[in-house]
Amino acid sequence: MEGRFNYMGVFMAVIVGAMMVHGSSAQTTHTVGDSLGWVVPPAGDAAYRTWAASTTFAVGDVLVFNFPTGIHDVAEVNRAAFDSCNSTSPISMSTNGPTNITLTTAGEHHFICTFARHCNLGQRLAINVSASSAAAPAPQPTTPPPATAPISPAVPATPPPASGAPAPSPSRAAMTYTVGDRLGWLVPPGGPIAYQTWARGNTFMVGDILVFNFTNGAHDVLEVTRPEFDSCNVSTTTAAPIMTGPARITLTSAGEHHFICTFPQHCSFGQRLAINVTAGGSTATPPSGSAPTPSSTATPPPSSGSPATPTPFTPSTPSPVTAPPPPGNSATSFAVGVLPFTFLAVAVAFLYN
Repeated sequence: MEGRFNYMGVFMAVIVGAMMVHGSSAQTTHTVGDSLGWVVPPAGDAAYRTWAASTTFAVGDVLVFNFPTGIHDVAEVNRAAFDSCNSTSPISMSTNGPTNITLTTAGEHHFICTFARHCNLGQRLAINVSASSAAAPAPQPTTPPPATAPISPAVPATPPPASGAPAPSPSRAAMTYTVGDRLGWLVPPGGPIAYQTWARGNTFMVGDILVFNFTNGAHDVLEVTRPEFDSCNVSTTTAAPIMTGPARITLTSAGEHHFICTFPQHCSFGQRLAINVTAGGSTATPPSGSAPTPSSTATPPPSSGSPATPTPFTPSTPSPVTAPPPPGNSATSFAVGVLPFTFLAVAVAFLYN
Protein backbone atom coordinates (compact mmCIF):
# COMPACT_ATOMS: atom_id res chain seq x y z
CA MET A 1 0.00 0.00 0.00
CA GLU A 2 2.85 2.38 0.86
CA GLY A 3 4.34 1.81 -2.58
CA ARG A 4 1.04 2.63 -4.21
CA PHE A 5 0.81 5.93 -2.36
CA ASN A 6 4.38 6.69 -3.44
CA TYR A 7 3.33 6.10 -7.04
CA MET A 8 0.37 8.42 -6.54
CA GLY A 9 2.65 11.16 -5.18
CA VAL A 10 4.90 10.87 -8.22
CA PHE A 11 1.98 11.14 -10.60
CA MET A 12 0.58 14.19 -8.79
CA ALA A 13 3.98 15.87 -9.12
CA VAL A 14 4.01 15.11 -12.84
CA ILE A 15 0.51 16.59 -13.19
CA VAL A 16 1.51 19.84 -11.48
CA GLY A 17 4.67 20.13 -13.59
CA ALA A 18 2.79 19.50 -16.84
CA MET A 19 0.21 22.13 -15.96
CA MET A 20 2.96 24.67 -15.27
CA VAL A 21 4.64 23.91 -18.60
CA HIS A 22 1.41 24.22 -20.59
CA GLY A 23 0.35 27.38 -18.78
CA SER A 24 3.66 29.13 -19.42
CA SER A 25 3.96 28.09 -23.09
CA ALA A 26 0.69 29.65 -24.24
CA GLN A 27 1.13 32.57 -26.61
CA THR A 28 -1.13 35.06 -28.34
CA THR A 29 -0.83 36.59 -31.80
CA HIS A 30 -1.73 40.30 -31.93
CA THR A 31 -2.44 42.07 -35.24
CA VAL A 32 -1.14 45.59 -34.66
CA GLY A 33 -3.96 48.09 -35.05
CA ASP A 34 -6.43 45.28 -35.84
CA SER A 35 -8.28 46.21 -39.06
CA LEU A 36 -6.36 49.48 -39.40
CA GLY A 37 -3.10 47.64 -40.00
CA TRP A 38 0.34 49.31 -39.89
CA VAL A 39 -0.18 52.66 -41.66
CA VAL A 40 0.10 56.39 -41.08
CA PRO A 41 -3.08 56.76 -38.96
CA PRO A 42 -5.45 59.57 -39.98
CA ALA A 43 -5.71 60.95 -36.42
CA GLY A 44 -2.06 60.65 -35.36
CA ASP A 45 -0.56 58.17 -32.88
CA ALA A 46 -3.75 58.07 -30.78
CA ALA A 47 -4.88 55.04 -32.80
CA TYR A 48 -1.90 52.88 -31.75
CA ARG A 49 -1.85 54.25 -28.19
CA THR A 50 -5.50 53.27 -27.81
CA TRP A 51 -4.88 49.82 -29.30
CA ALA A 52 -1.90 49.14 -27.02
CA ALA A 53 -3.78 50.28 -23.92
CA SER A 54 -6.55 47.74 -24.55
CA THR A 55 -4.20 44.79 -25.13
CA THR A 56 -2.10 42.67 -22.73
CA PHE A 57 1.31 41.53 -24.01
CA ALA A 58 3.42 38.71 -22.59
CA VAL A 59 6.79 37.14 -23.41
CA GLY A 60 6.25 34.68 -26.26
CA ASP A 61 3.43 36.65 -27.88
CA VAL A 62 3.70 37.57 -31.57
CA LEU A 63 3.04 40.99 -33.12
CA VAL A 64 1.84 41.01 -36.75
CA PHE A 65 2.47 44.25 -38.66
CA ASN A 66 0.26 44.31 -41.78
CA PHE A 67 1.58 46.71 -44.43
CA PRO A 68 2.25 46.73 -48.19
CA THR A 69 5.91 46.17 -49.00
CA GLY A 70 7.58 49.25 -50.45
CA ILE A 71 5.59 52.02 -48.75
CA HIS A 72 6.07 51.12 -45.06
CA ASP A 73 8.47 49.14 -42.87
CA VAL A 74 8.84 48.38 -39.17
CA ALA A 75 11.87 48.88 -36.93
CA GLU A 76 12.27 48.17 -33.23
CA VAL A 77 14.15 51.02 -31.54
CA ASN A 78 15.01 52.15 -28.02
CA ARG A 79 12.93 54.68 -26.08
CA ALA A 80 15.09 57.69 -26.99
CA ALA A 81 14.92 56.86 -30.72
CA PHE A 82 11.18 56.32 -30.41
CA ASP A 83 10.62 59.73 -28.81
CA SER A 84 12.71 61.52 -31.44
CA CYS A 85 11.67 59.31 -34.40
CA ASN A 86 15.33 58.48 -35.04
CA SER A 87 15.87 55.33 -37.11
CA THR A 88 19.66 55.49 -37.58
CA SER A 89 20.45 52.61 -35.18
CA PRO A 90 17.46 50.25 -34.99
CA ILE A 91 17.46 47.12 -32.83
CA SER A 92 15.80 45.19 -35.66
CA MET A 93 14.38 46.08 -39.06
CA SER A 94 11.89 44.52 -41.48
CA THR A 95 10.92 45.90 -44.90
CA ASN A 96 8.57 43.12 -46.04
CA GLY A 97 4.94 43.00 -45.00
CA PRO A 98 3.30 41.39 -43.23
CA THR A 99 6.02 41.13 -40.55
CA ASN A 100 5.81 38.84 -37.51
CA ILE A 101 7.84 39.84 -34.44
CA THR A 102 8.04 37.55 -31.39
CA LEU A 103 8.33 39.30 -28.03
CA THR A 104 11.27 37.54 -26.34
CA THR A 105 11.88 39.84 -23.36
CA ALA A 106 9.78 41.61 -20.74
CA GLY A 107 9.67 45.40 -20.44
CA GLU A 108 9.06 48.25 -22.86
CA HIS A 109 9.26 47.69 -26.62
CA HIS A 110 9.12 50.47 -29.22
CA PHE A 111 8.41 50.22 -32.96
CA ILE A 112 8.37 52.85 -35.71
CA CYS A 113 8.10 53.17 -39.50
CA THR A 114 11.34 54.62 -40.89
CA PHE A 115 9.81 56.16 -44.02
CA ALA A 116 10.09 59.95 -44.13
CA ARG A 117 7.75 61.65 -41.62
CA HIS A 118 5.71 58.47 -41.01
CA CYS A 119 6.84 58.18 -37.39
CA ASN A 120 6.25 61.89 -36.73
CA LEU A 121 2.74 61.57 -38.16
CA GLY A 122 1.85 58.77 -35.75
CA GLN A 123 3.07 55.48 -37.26
CA ARG A 124 4.75 54.25 -34.08
CA LEU A 125 3.88 51.83 -31.30
CA ALA A 126 5.02 51.56 -27.67
CA ILE A 127 4.02 48.54 -25.57
CA ASN A 128 4.89 47.00 -22.19
CA VAL A 129 5.48 43.25 -22.09
CA SER A 130 4.98 41.19 -18.93
CA ALA A 131 7.10 38.16 -18.06
CA SER A 132 4.24 35.64 -18.50
CA SER A 133 0.65 35.48 -19.64
CA ALA A 134 -0.47 34.66 -16.10
CA ALA A 135 0.82 37.98 -14.76
CA ALA A 136 -1.42 41.00 -14.30
CA PRO A 137 -1.70 43.28 -17.36
CA ALA A 138 1.32 45.57 -17.54
CA PRO A 139 0.60 49.31 -17.81
CA GLN A 140 1.38 50.60 -21.28
CA PRO A 141 3.99 53.36 -21.75
CA THR A 142 1.42 55.96 -22.73
CA THR A 143 -2.17 56.67 -21.79
CA PRO A 144 -4.59 56.97 -24.70
CA PRO A 145 -7.19 59.70 -24.96
CA PRO A 146 -10.84 58.62 -24.92
CA ALA A 147 -11.84 56.98 -28.19
CA THR A 148 -14.37 58.81 -30.29
CA ALA A 149 -17.32 57.07 -31.85
CA PRO A 150 -17.47 57.08 -35.67
CA ILE A 151 -19.73 59.69 -37.20
CA SER A 152 -22.41 58.21 -39.43
CA PRO A 153 -24.26 60.49 -41.81
CA ALA A 154 -27.93 60.84 -40.97
CA VAL A 155 -30.58 60.48 -43.62
CA PRO A 156 -32.90 63.51 -43.58
CA ALA A 157 -36.54 62.72 -43.10
CA THR A 158 -38.95 63.46 -45.93
CA PRO A 159 -42.27 65.05 -44.87
CA PRO A 160 -45.38 63.21 -46.01
CA PRO A 161 -47.33 64.81 -48.88
CA ALA A 162 -50.43 66.83 -48.14
CA SER A 163 -53.72 65.02 -48.33
CA GLY A 164 -54.89 64.79 -51.91
CA ALA A 165 -51.60 66.12 -53.33
CA PRO A 166 -49.74 64.06 -55.95
CA ALA A 167 -46.79 61.98 -54.75
CA PRO A 168 -43.43 63.75 -55.29
CA SER A 169 -40.66 62.15 -57.35
CA PRO A 170 -38.05 60.17 -55.35
CA SER A 171 -35.42 62.60 -54.02
CA ARG A 172 -33.49 63.47 -50.87
CA ALA A 173 -31.39 66.25 -49.43
CA ALA A 174 -27.64 66.34 -50.05
CA MET A 175 -25.67 63.98 -47.81
CA THR A 176 -22.09 64.02 -46.50
CA TYR A 177 -20.04 60.82 -46.74
CA THR A 178 -16.76 60.22 -44.93
CA VAL A 179 -14.71 58.18 -47.41
CA GLY A 180 -13.83 54.81 -45.86
CA ASP A 181 -15.72 55.71 -42.66
CA ARG A 182 -13.37 54.98 -39.72
CA LEU A 183 -10.61 53.81 -42.04
CA GLY A 184 -10.16 57.29 -43.48
CA TRP A 185 -8.17 58.07 -46.63
CA LEU A 186 -4.92 56.09 -46.55
CA VAL A 187 -3.16 53.12 -48.13
CA PRO A 188 -5.52 50.31 -47.09
CA PRO A 189 -3.78 47.21 -45.67
CA GLY A 190 -5.94 44.87 -47.79
CA GLY A 191 -5.56 46.72 -51.10
CA PRO A 192 -8.31 48.43 -53.19
CA ILE A 193 -11.07 46.11 -51.94
CA ALA A 194 -11.54 48.38 -48.89
CA TYR A 195 -12.74 51.39 -50.89
CA GLN A 196 -14.56 49.21 -53.41
CA THR A 197 -16.55 47.69 -50.54
CA TRP A 198 -17.25 51.12 -49.05
CA ALA A 199 -18.50 52.51 -52.39
CA ARG A 200 -20.69 49.45 -52.90
CA GLY A 201 -22.57 50.24 -49.70
CA ASN A 202 -23.50 53.83 -50.56
CA THR A 203 -25.61 55.70 -53.11
CA PHE A 204 -24.22 58.98 -54.41
CA MET A 205 -26.23 61.84 -55.95
CA VAL A 206 -25.43 65.28 -57.33
CA GLY A 207 -24.97 67.68 -54.44
CA ASP A 208 -23.56 65.08 -52.03
CA ILE A 209 -20.23 65.80 -50.33
CA LEU A 210 -17.24 63.46 -49.95
CA VAL A 211 -14.94 64.01 -46.98
CA PHE A 212 -11.40 62.61 -47.32
CA ASN A 213 -9.78 62.31 -43.88
CA PHE A 214 -5.99 62.11 -44.16
CA THR A 215 -2.85 63.32 -42.43
CA ASN A 216 -1.29 66.40 -44.04
CA GLY A 217 2.06 65.62 -45.64
CA ALA A 218 1.40 61.88 -45.87
CA HIS A 219 -1.48 61.81 -48.39
CA ASP A 220 -3.47 63.99 -50.78
CA VAL A 221 -6.50 63.56 -53.04
CA LEU A 222 -7.01 64.36 -56.73
CA GLU A 223 -9.99 63.76 -59.00
CA VAL A 224 -8.76 62.17 -62.24
CA THR A 225 -10.06 60.69 -65.48
CA ARG A 226 -10.83 57.00 -65.91
CA PRO A 227 -7.56 56.25 -67.84
CA GLU A 228 -5.52 58.07 -65.18
CA PHE A 229 -7.36 56.12 -62.48
CA ASP A 230 -6.73 52.76 -64.16
CA SER A 231 -3.03 53.45 -64.74
CA CYS A 232 -2.38 55.46 -61.55
CA ASN A 233 -0.59 57.92 -63.83
CA VAL A 234 -1.23 61.67 -63.45
CA SER A 235 1.73 62.91 -65.48
CA THR A 236 -0.58 64.52 -68.06
CA THR A 237 -3.07 66.16 -65.70
CA THR A 238 -3.01 69.90 -65.10
CA ALA A 239 -5.17 69.85 -61.98
CA ALA A 240 -3.53 70.22 -58.57
CA PRO A 241 -4.27 67.73 -55.79
CA ILE A 242 -5.80 68.82 -52.48
CA MET A 243 -2.94 68.65 -49.98
CA THR A 244 -4.78 69.63 -46.79
CA GLY A 245 -7.01 67.21 -44.94
CA PRO A 246 -9.79 66.72 -44.29
CA ALA A 247 -10.69 67.54 -47.90
CA ARG A 248 -14.34 68.16 -48.81
CA ILE A 249 -15.38 67.59 -52.42
CA THR A 250 -18.92 68.36 -53.63
CA LEU A 251 -20.25 66.10 -56.39
CA THR A 252 -21.53 68.61 -58.97
CA SER A 253 -22.22 66.31 -61.92
CA ALA A 254 -23.70 62.90 -62.61
CA GLY A 255 -21.65 60.02 -63.95
CA GLU A 256 -18.38 58.36 -63.03
CA HIS A 257 -15.99 60.09 -60.61
CA HIS A 258 -12.48 58.83 -59.82
CA PHE A 259 -10.14 59.87 -56.99
CA ILE A 260 -6.59 58.85 -56.16
CA CYS A 261 -3.69 59.75 -53.87
CA THR A 262 -0.77 61.07 -55.93
CA PHE A 263 1.97 60.05 -53.47
CA PRO A 264 4.34 57.46 -55.02
CA GLN A 265 2.80 53.97 -55.16
CA HIS A 266 -0.18 54.89 -52.95
CA CYS A 267 -2.66 54.57 -55.82
CA SER A 268 -1.11 51.28 -56.98
CA PHE A 269 -1.47 49.86 -53.47
CA GLY A 270 -5.18 50.65 -53.33
CA GLN A 271 -5.60 54.30 -52.27
CA ARG A 272 -8.12 55.12 -54.98
CA LEU A 273 -11.90 55.42 -55.17
CA ALA A 274 -14.34 55.06 -58.07
CA ILE A 275 -18.01 55.97 -57.64
CA ASN A 276 -21.04 56.58 -59.84
CA VAL A 277 -23.15 59.68 -59.17
CA THR A 278 -26.80 59.88 -60.19
CA ALA A 279 -28.82 62.98 -60.92
CA GLY A 280 -31.99 61.83 -59.16
CA GLY A 281 -33.41 59.04 -57.04
CA SER A 282 -32.53 56.14 -59.38
CA THR A 283 -29.13 54.48 -59.35
CA ALA A 284 -27.20 54.22 -62.61
CA THR A 285 -24.97 51.32 -63.64
CA PRO A 286 -21.63 51.50 -61.80
CA PRO A 287 -18.40 51.98 -63.77
CA SER A 288 -16.91 48.76 -65.09
CA GLY A 289 -13.86 47.51 -63.24
CA SER A 290 -14.85 49.25 -60.02
CA ALA A 291 -17.10 48.36 -57.15
CA PRO A 292 -20.79 48.52 -58.19
CA THR A 293 -23.17 50.85 -56.39
CA PRO A 294 -26.37 49.15 -55.21
CA SER A 295 -29.59 50.32 -56.76
CA SER A 296 -32.48 51.51 -54.69
CA THR A 297 -35.54 49.28 -54.51
CA ALA A 298 -38.47 50.50 -56.54
CA THR A 299 -41.58 51.44 -54.53
CA PRO A 300 -44.80 49.81 -55.76
CA PRO A 301 -47.47 52.23 -57.00
CA PRO A 302 -50.00 53.32 -54.39
CA SER A 303 -53.47 51.90 -54.37
CA SER A 304 -56.15 53.89 -56.17
CA GLY A 305 -57.38 56.89 -54.22
CA SER A 306 -54.58 56.91 -51.68
CA PRO A 307 -51.75 59.42 -51.82
CA ALA A 308 -48.27 57.89 -52.04
CA THR A 309 -45.78 58.49 -49.27
CA PRO A 310 -42.15 58.23 -50.48
CA THR A 311 -39.73 56.32 -48.34
CA PRO A 312 -36.23 57.85 -48.14
CA PHE A 313 -33.43 55.54 -49.16
CA THR A 314 -31.06 54.74 -46.32
CA PRO A 315 -27.60 53.65 -47.55
CA SER A 316 -26.17 50.73 -45.71
CA THR A 317 -22.77 51.01 -44.12
CA PRO A 318 -20.58 47.95 -44.73
CA SER A 319 -18.53 46.49 -41.97
CA PRO A 320 -14.93 47.67 -42.03
CA VAL A 321 -12.36 45.41 -43.56
CA THR A 322 -11.10 43.26 -40.82
CA ALA A 323 -7.77 41.52 -40.68
CA PRO A 324 -7.90 37.74 -40.15
CA PRO A 325 -8.54 37.03 -36.43
CA PRO A 326 -5.55 35.83 -34.41
CA PRO A 327 -5.45 32.14 -33.60
CA GLY A 328 -7.22 31.35 -30.34
CA ASN A 329 -5.81 29.50 -27.38
CA SER A 330 -8.66 26.98 -27.14
CA ALA A 331 -6.34 24.06 -27.95
CA THR A 332 -3.97 24.98 -25.13
CA SER A 333 -6.84 25.45 -22.68
CA PHE A 334 -8.28 22.08 -23.60
CA ALA A 335 -4.90 20.37 -23.17
CA VAL A 336 -4.40 21.94 -19.75
CA GLY A 337 -7.91 20.93 -18.67
CA VAL A 338 -7.70 17.31 -19.82
CA LEU A 339 -4.13 16.52 -18.75
CA PRO A 340 -4.77 16.40 -14.96
CA PHE A 341 -7.67 13.97 -15.40
CA THR A 342 -5.51 11.68 -17.53
CA PHE A 343 -2.77 11.45 -14.90
CA LEU A 344 -5.34 11.12 -12.11
CA ALA A 345 -6.91 8.14 -13.86
CA VAL A 346 -3.51 6.46 -14.13
CA ALA A 347 -2.84 7.14 -10.45
CA VAL A 348 -6.14 5.59 -9.41
CA ALA A 349 -5.37 2.53 -11.52
CA PHE A 350 -2.07 2.04 -9.69
CA LEU A 351 -3.74 2.57 -6.34
CA TYR A 352 -6.35 -0.15 -6.79
CA ASN A 353 -4.27 -2.73 -8.67
